[in-house]
Formats: sequence, structure tokens, C-alpha cells
Amino acid sequence: MKSKRLIFIVLTLVTVLAVVLSACAKPAPTATPAPKPQPTATSVPTKAPTATKAPKATEAPKATAPVQKPKKMDFSKVHVAIVPGGPHPYFLPMKPGLADAVKDFGLGKSVFKSPAAWKLDEQNQLIHSLVAEGYNAFGIFPGDANASNAIVNELVGRGIPVMALAGCLNPPTKSSFCLATDVGESAYLGTKALIKALGGKGKIVHFTGYLVDPNTQKRIKAVKKAVAETNGSVQLVHTIADIDNEEAADQKINAYLAAHGKEIDGIITTAYVPSTVAATSLRNIGDKRIKMVAIDDDPIVLNAIRDGYLVGTMVQNPYGQAYVGAQVLAYLKNGCKPKADAPHYIDSGTLLVTKANLDTYNEARKALTMKISKTFVEKYLDCPR
Repeated sequence: MKSKRLIFIVLTLVTVLAVVLSACAKPAPTATPAPKPQPTATSVPTKAPTATKAPKATEAPKATAPVQKPKKMDFSKVHVAIVPGGPHPYFLPMKPGLADAVKDFGLGKSVFKSPAAWKLDEQNQLIHSLVAEGYNAFGIFPGDANASNAIVNELVGRGIPVMALAGCLNPPTKSSFCLATDVGESAYLGTKALIKALGGKGKIVHFTGYLVDPNTQKRIKAVKKAVAETNGSVQLVHTIADIDNEEAADQKINAYLAAHGKEIDGIITTAYVPSTVAATSLRNIGDKRIKMVAIDDDPIVLNAIRDGYLVGTMVQNPYGQAYVGAQVLAYLKNGCKPKADAPHYIDSGTLLVTKANLDTYNEARKALTMKISKTFVEKYLDCPR
């Protein structure tokens, strides 16, 4: 009997304990169906492909933009040297042109320097000396249209960009550009202006520069072309060259006018010194019958126009050649390259100056320079972006 009672008590205690334990364990089972592997809003990477991080329309790939400006460049380490083939008054406006480019574009120390004589060896020696001094971009007037390519090849091979200024090198050449007067067109237009002043008929003489100058042959051909277009109404009786220095010009022009002055009706000059000497000669003999068109804007020539001894003069742009040349050399030194379709020759501009525009042509020439400068990079260069 006692044993049955004891079994009953044990069973009762077991039942009670089971109830208690089941009550205490209830929170845990609710977690059993828990974290099912289904994605919830918080399990998606909120910072991944959301609209806020997608490329905006305004942030579209920059390469698709229609126009890109070159990256900002530091020109302070570009040192430009402009070296003509020899001493000549034509080149003098290049010095202020270079100085203005240094100021406007922030170039480093730059220099305009001419050899003492028109000798290719002297020009080459001067260039080597300037390289040793740290000049690292060159604008040159070629002392020889063919032979000067040797020094150009050497400079370009050392990473020094070169532009031909005021006169071009013959191809093949490694100069990046030639920035110069279209000398043939200038001489042609000057001769046409002279023919017009003569009434379309008469005899003329042509005074011009050094035959070694690459521009001289172009001028001689252009004058002949303009005369040929008159079908014999105008005759070119003489072409006198190699007189682009004071001594030769003074001797030959004055001797020619003394011997043939009464036989000619007009003079075309296509070099600087012959222009000043011929203008002075006409003034000295008081001859306004002979019509003359000169080149360049020496004060002697301008005053002769003002006083009626000259019809006009074809003005070139040596200032602009130096200004734009130095600007472009700075871009070339900073990694820009000529575009594949860019022309090698770029016209630096010319205009006919007569009494009508004598007082305003300088503004027109400066405006032309700024126009070329403003568009050159976009039109002709590919630059790092």
C-alpha cells in the first residue's frame, strides 16, 4: 500500500515539473520558425544600385561633350627664343610681340635674339647657345629654307618644339607650323594696286630682297603674274634683287633712277630696305609722277604716303608672328600636337595701307593678331584633356 502511494507521489511531481518546464520554455519555440532566408527590405544593399548614386544626366561621360577645353596648363616653365636668320629691321616688332605674349600667357623668361650676320652657321651656333641657357621652345626665321631643317630636326629630337616664323622651311620639315605672311599674295596685291594707280598701263621696275630668302622667289613670281594678267599693257622692265641692305640698296636704286627714271612709270618694292631707300629717292628728286607701292611700315614709307610720294604699302605682321608663335609654342611644349588635318602654313595677315587708312591700320593689324590667337588652339591643336 505504501509503495503504491509512493509511486503516485512521484508521478504527481513529474507532472507538475513538466508543466512548469513547458511554461518556462515557451519564448524559445517562437524563434524556431524565425529567420527564414527570405530577403527583407533591410537585407537589400541600400547603397548599391540606387537612383541617388546612378550617373546623373549632367554627369554623362565627358568624352561625349561636343567641345572640351584643354586642361589648364602652366606655361611658366616654357622659355621661348625667337631667332631670325640675321639682323633686319623687319624683325624688330617681334620683340614687343614676344614680350606681350610672355605677359598675357604667363610664359617664363623668353628672348628675341638675332645673329650678327646672315650666316647659317652663326644662327645655328646662337641656337645651341640658347639651348644651353635653358630655352626650350624656338621660333626661327630659317637662314636657309633647306639647310635649316638640320637644326630643326636636332631640336625636335630633344623634345624642343619649333615653329618657322616669317618664312617657311621647305618640306619635309619637323617644324610644327609656319606662321608667316602669304608673301606671294601680298606681292601680287601690291602689284595690282600699283597697276590700278597707273591706269592699267606703263613700265615698272621691281626692287626686292635676298635671293637666299625663301620668300624672294615667291615675290618675284607673284609680280610677274600680276603683270602678265595685263596682257602686255604693263611691262616689267627690270627685277633687281639682293639689295635688302642699306649700302646695296642706296647704290643700285639711286643709280637705276638716275639712268632710267624717265623710262619707267612705276615701282614695286617687296623688301624692307629697298622700300625705304626708293621712297627717300623719290622724295629727294621730288618725283610724284612715278607711282610706287612699297612693303612694310617704316616711318619713311608712311610719311612718303602721307606726302603723296607713294601710293601705298603692303603691311605685314611681325608683331603677330611673334605673339601667336610664342603662344602656340607654349601649348606645344605642354603636350599639344598639330591636328591631323591642320595645315602646316598659317597666314599671319597683310593689308594695303594708303592715305585713307594710314591712321587706323595699326588697330586693324592688332585686331587681326588677336583673332588668330583666339582661334588657333581650337582650330589647329589637339591638347591633353
